[in-house]
Amino acid sequence: MSRRALIFLCSLGISAALRAAPPDLPPPYIAGAPVTGTIRIWGHGAFANRVDFIEGLVRAWEEGFQRSQPGVKFENHLTGTAAAIGSLCAGAGDLALMGREIWPYEIEAFHETFGYAPTGLDVLTGSFAVRNRDFALVIFVHRSNPLSGLTLRQLDAVFGADFRRGGPPARTWGDLGLGGEWQNRPIHRYGWPIERGFAEYFEEVVFDGARKWNPEMREMPDTPGTKGGATDGGQKVLDALAADPDGIGYSSLLYQQEGVKPLAVGRDAEHEVPPSPDTVLDHSYPLTRMITIYFNRPPGKPVDPKLAEFLRFVLSREGQSLVGTKGGGYLPVLAPFAAIELKKLE
Repeated sequence: MSRRALIFLCSLGISAALRAAPPDLPPPYIAGAPVTGTIRIWGHGAFANRVDFIEGLVRAWEEGFQRSQPGVKFENHLTGTAAAIGSLCAGAGDLALMGREIWPYEIEAFHETFGYAPTGLDVLTGSFAVRNRDFALVIFVHRSNPLSGLTLRQLDAVFGADFRRGGPPARTWGDLGLGGEWQNRPIHRYGWPIERGFAEYFEEVVFDGARKWNPEMREMPDTPGTKGGATDGGQKVLDALAADPDGIGYSSLLYQQEGVKPLAVGRDAEHEVPPSPDTVLDHSYPLTRMITIYFNRPPGKPVDPKLAEFLRFVLSREGQSLVGTKGGGYLPVLAPFAAIELKKLE
């Protein structure tokens, strides 16, 4: 069975499991005191009103919530993530729905406006391998490479330049523990351009917030106008690795290339986890991504009751069950993680 067919079947299995509302989804929504008013949501949604990334799910959340809280209305401005945090700064929005990780300058802009950072709740788990659904990043090497996994510290040593995780720079495969013929072979690095959102995420999770990359990394941009396939930067990374036995790169299992293999990734050497639908869903895979909603909460002040009530619905069993039918590849936030996020509303 091809890897593409396996991914497709795994995705079907996840969707079926979500429709059955497995017991590890959050508890059911129990409506609190009635709330009224209008909630203005800006940010991630659809492309040019044609390609629905998340707007259908957001509308399903709103309709489900209104059955319990009919006094709340919604104004959606889901035209793109670029408008999300700016809507909070301008006072035009109440909830900023991100389609990627928040960028440092967006936090700085909010802080300059209000004197404190925005509050964020993770409301969805990114997909395993679905285009435009915040897929998990995956580390690949040539299929002849004997490595099976690497730690975040080792990845920082390979791709980074500041080495905040404390490891020495890795220049040869021997620096990553390989011996014999591999010991002195140089490491060749491949990835998306460092100005892409993928790189921003990599910097936060792998580099521990550092911004400097190894200057030897070869950046693979999308071909202008690409809509998938061989012209995507992610596919170019895998194609380059298949032709370079000394290569390592980060991309996604969305892309296919028989000449490469994915690696497990660990926060330490004893907990290296392979990328799979299950390890993304349960967040044990370290390069799992999240969809976050931000809002303005002054320090020491309660959350606006209508916002808190709506977010409680989103992170409830009812809200997360809708992900299976309306999420288009996004995965839910399971009960243990939803409980952590909900504490931010207290």
